[in-house]
Amino acid sequence: MYTLLREKQKQFFYTGQTKEYRYRKKQLERLKEAMQQNEDELLEALKKDLNKTNEEAFLTELGPTYQEITHTLKHLKEWMRPEKVKTPASHVGSIGKIHYEPYGVALIIAPWNYPLQLALSPLVGAIAAGNCAIVKPSELTPHTSRVIAKLLDETFDEEYIKTVEGAVDVSQALLKEPFDYIFFTGSVGVGKIVMEAASKNLTPITLELGGKSPAIVSDDAKLDLAAKRIAWGKFLNAGQTCVAPDYVLVHEKVYPSFLKKIKKHAKALFDKALEQRTYPQVVSERHLERLVGFIHDGEVQLGGHYNVENRTLTPTILTNVEWNSSIMQEEIFGPILPIFTYQSLDEVLDKVREKANPLALYVFTESKKVEATIIENVSFGGGCINDTVMHLATPYLPFGGVGESGTGAYHGVESFRTFSHRKSILKQSTKVDLPLRYKQGKLTMKVLRKLMN
Repeated sequence: MYTLLREKQKQFFYTGQTKEYRYRKKQLERLKEAMQQNEDELLEALKKDLNKTNEEAFLTELGPTYQEITHTLKHLKEWMRPEKVKTPASHVGSIGKIHYEPYGVALIIAPWNYPLQLALSPLVGAIAAGNCAIVKPSELTPHTSRVIAKLLDETFDEEYIKTVEGAVDVSQALLKEPFDYIFFTGSVGVGKIVMEAASKNLTPITLELGGKSPAIVSDDAKLDLAAKRIAWGKFLNAGQTCVAPDYVLVHEKVYPSFLKKIKKHAKALFDKALEQRTYPQVVSERHLERLVGFIHDGEVQLGGHYNVENRTLTPTILTNVEWNSSIMQEEIFGPILPIFTYQSLDEVLDKVREKANPLALYVFTESKKVEATIIENVSFGGGCINDTVMHLATPYLPFGGVGESGTGAYHGVESFRTFSHRKSILKQSTKVDLPLRYKQGKLTMKVLRKLMN
């Protein structure tokens, strides 16, 4: 079944239509128009799946996707132009250019935490680069998956873009196909499976994963603002954000004050949503059970209340957590925030380096020295100084991980580049043909050394 679909898309790709600028532009416009026409259904689906309010759904799902499309439409013609590069003296008379060529048929596997944005934003890049695509939404958010399928299948012909719904068995079947590119967003564990499957066909791949992303609060930080922004970034979407702060390292001098302030801001930001039952749900009972088990790893300073029937867990802050406890062995991916203290930056570096490279890192400080020390000495995907999460919301910055937190990047021009092969072309002059390269001897060697040193 999937073989026939993939081959059908490959044959359409060979017609060359998807490579034309006007075609790409038109399809991006159609995608945005389809989203706008189905906006009410999309918002309703996100409400049913994750209990997201319209405001949060627009802020974190629809808005960023609209922004991505608008930015791409504005710059696409410029991105598509062959890039002229310099040539060395040894290549006199020649011109070097890099052509951006679509891979062909791309497979996009989306996660459940931001089921709309993380399905459609990569698709924007695939379309912009001139590919055909098969999109596999998450089965854990079935209402959103259904609306995405309806939206895409009514907007595009299946030979160009097609949605395939289903559970793990569907993903496994798709991964057996020799796609030209695979874009996966999800957990580290599943990412390893995807990478192994891709290796069997030597398929190029982007993995957007996760990890334990720290927030570091220096003794010179503006504590009230740091506490507010960390609370917002952590407990947004019930903590189910790949770049949410996973734990906080606070300088011991300011720890008591910071703890007081972050509790205050967490209550101010989310108590109303909890009272009105508009706080996002945990995606499944199994995931909630896993999170509840973590609560016992420390002393609860805030929250800790859960409801299995409604799949809710209140924003929870833990202290006195052991560094080797179960909550610190994997990404939390929920509304639980452990807080630790530190005495020196060397201690911070040691602690963060003990874990795999994080997808994000956040530093709160007024010191350029502290800022530089962290950025230059810790490997991580990306992050913010004096903020959280917001770095992924700009199309001008590449977003992606490093090491266990992922490989490859996207957003803005990086999305276009991700779904494009950079084809190198050297055009040589026929008016000049230096005899040097055809001859042997001491004079030839002397000239070559001069040209190629």
